[in-house]
Formats: sequence, structure tokens, C-alpha cells
Amino acid sequence: MTHHHDDDGGDGISRRHALECMIWAGTGVLWTISGGVPVSLNLLGAAQAAEAMATGFTFLQISDSHIGFDKAANPHAIDTLKEAMGKIQALQQKPAFMIHTGDITHLSKPAQFDNAAQIIGGAGFDVHYVPGEHDLIDEGNGRAYLERYGKGTKGAGWYSFNQNGVHFVALVNVVNLKAGGLGNLGAEQLAWLADDLKAVSASTPVVVFAHIPLWAVYPEWGWGTDDAAQALGLLRRFGSVTVLNGHIHQIMQKVEGNVTFHTARSTAFPQPAPGTAASPGPMTVPAGQLRSLLGTSRVMVKQGGQDLAIIDSTLADA
Repeated sequence: MTHHHDDDGGDGISRRHALECMIWAGTGVLWTISGGVPVSLNLLGAAQAAEAMATGFTFLQISDSHIGFDKAANPHAIDTLKEAMGKIQALQQKPAFMIHTGDITHLSKPAQFDNAAQIIGGAGFDVHYVPGEHDLIDEGNGRAYLERYGKGTKGAGWYSFNQNGVHFVALVNVVNLKAGGLGNLGAEQLAWLADDLKAVSASTPVVVFAHIPLWAVYPEWGWGTDDAAQALGLLRRFGSVTVLNGHIHQIMQKVEGNVTFHTARSTAFPQPAPGTAASPGPMTVPAGQLRSLLGTSRVMVKQGGQDLAIIDSTLADA
């Protein structure tokens, strides 16, 4: 995990760092914000923690299921997705919906989309999707994805919706990738985003989700989005912005002003930390460690949209 601390400009932790330090990777510790100070729900009494969870709504993020992947890093990616969905179904407090931040499949094949739909759909939740680059490599250059998930979307599959006082924006940054594999939003989508946000009050919390991170995690590996600065400029006027991504198959987080960036684990296989290998790609680990590097994220938004907390759980969690 990484943390980025900006100069607070005199307004202190309550604004600049309101969503800082929410998670410790792999432990499932949930942080919330009380009086502008991060507080672990594990440090609260059971009644207080239950009340904190009950005062908002939750949604789940899964990412990079890579159905069809069967290499040494995880020959059973379909089974680990099933495990993840089983854990989700077992939650006592059900999420309002799920988002999938791309690479649903590994090779965009019809059978892979079918298997993913059966496993993910079996949980019985509404699911909001964005594509990863692995979902757009069919002969129609993404037609298979759009035929399944593109109803009501614009362009290559971007869209927005509102729920519980939060504005959600689904962006597609895996079309026309830039040099080195950097993500790309493009002028058409950026114009749509500007128009979409016009009617949204600056006090409304905004959650943006896309496949490739919107911050420069490691451009040398294509872990960033070439024109993200233009999108983030459009989001600057909002008091609370959360950006959720997949693609890098590990948890990383940073806070810049009003924006918190959070990347998710894969349910299929891990990738190396930035710069620790010759290139990105599936990372083989001892079998006993694999499930501790795969998982899901659960996001809690408190009523009124003032507080947000993220629980990251691994497949190894009890």
C-alpha cells in the first residue's frame, strides 16, 4: 500500500486526509471517519461498530476475474471466483450492488463471458461493469462485451447512475491504449463526463470506477491513464471523490486533496509490486500464499455521504 500526503493548506486532517489510512492490506480492518479523524471500527465497541455499519449503505467491488486463465499463477481462476462469490453471498449485511472493474474474461471468448455471468449472476446482486483490456480482444474489438453489458451506455460503454445520494460514474479507459499500455479516456468520453457532471451538486459524493488506475501508479508498466488529469480536473469542485480501479491486481491507495484513489486485488492471480520485476504479468507464488493475495473490496458510504470506509478481504480470510 502507498499513501500520499498533501500539504493540508491550513484546513487540517478533516479535509485533506478525510479518507487517509482506511485499510491495512489483507487484514480486513475497517476505518471510518469521526470528527475528521480516521477511527478503526475494530477499536469501537460491538454496538458502536454495528451502528456505524447500519447508518449507511455498502457496495462491493470485484475485479480482474480473468475467466479462462489457466496458467501456473492460478490454474483454477474460475474456482477462486466461485470462492469470492461464495464469501459475498455469506455476508450478513448484504451490499446494495456490486461493481466489476474489468477483465471479466481473459480472452473475450463467449464461453468465458457465459461462465462469468453464471458465477457472478448467481449471487443475486445487481452488478455494474466496466471492461478491461482483456474484455475487448474479440474479433469485433469489444462488440461481445457491449452486447452483454452495453445496454444504456454511451460510446465504448461509459455511463453514470445515482444511488443513496452518491453519483457513480463508470469510465472506460482501455480503448486505444497509449504507448506502453497507458490507459486512455479520449475526447468524446471526456466531453460526456463534463456534461454528465454539470447537474451534480458540488456537495454530492462522487464515486468513479474504471479498469486502469487514474493516477500514475507506474507508467513504465502502463499502470496509469494518459489523459486522467483532464477527468480529475472536472472532479476538482466536488468535496468527496473516490476513484476505484483494478488492473494491477493489488491494493494501492493515495489521497490527493478531495480525491481518494484505491486499487483492488484480482480474484484470479497476483502481479508483482511496481518495479520489482522485469515486467507486469501473472506472478506465481507458493500455493499456500495465493489466496492471501486474492480478494474483494467492500465500500461503506455513511448517510449524508460524509464518511466512507473500505474493507479489503482476502480469500484466505476466515
